[in-house]
Amino acid sequence: MKRTRAINLDRMRKTRSGHAVKPLALAIATTTLVACSSKEEAVIYRDVNQCIEQNPSKEAACQAAYQEALKKAQDTGPKYNSRSDCEVDFGVNNCSPYNNSGHSWFMPAMAGFMLANLIDRNNYRSAPLYTSYSYGSPAYGHWTTVDGNVYGSSRSYGSVRVDNDAFKSKPKVTRTISRGGFGSTVSAKSSWGGSSRSSSRSSWGG
Repeated sequence: MKRTRAINLDRMRKTRSGHAVKPLALAIATTTLVACSSKEEAVIYRDVNQCIEQNPSKEAACQAAYQEALKKAQDTGPKYNSRSDCEVDFGVNNCSPYNNSGHSWFMPAMAGFMLANLIDRNNYRSAPLYTSYSYGSPAYGHWTTVDGNVYGSSRSYGSVRVDNDAFKSKPKVTRTISRGGFGSTVSAKSSWGGSSRSSSRSSWGG
């Protein structure tokens, strides 16, 4: 007997219209949940004082998270050879010299930080945020991460949905970025659809 004759056509019809649909629906639902879970809630704060004001019982966690964000900014933020190059991207008087391990750079000031899971002091996550005061920069008036992802207007604070990799460790930056380079990165990522296409590695890292 040929194998085709052994196929139960009635069972196949039931599979298309009956119970076998459920596993497919479950698979779709599971995929949807995974896609949704790729984002998480975070809160944007201007500085440590704002964090403490809104979470008076979490002062120590706010302090620790803020210091962690500062350290990440120093290690992974964009670095420039000159103040003028930095100010093209971030605005006049918004860049400062920074020296580390024999290197000397100019870096933008951390304008804010985002914080997730503050209620668990052993599992909170923080990350630095920048904004630009240079009208010609694509980062002007926006919250941006060290690798150029955008998370809304820099006039807004409070809850925001971020990609899970927003808090992942970024490579230390030891190379300088060219004039206008950060703005170009922000512009490119925005054209991809914003932070939904974020990368854990910046174009100037290494």
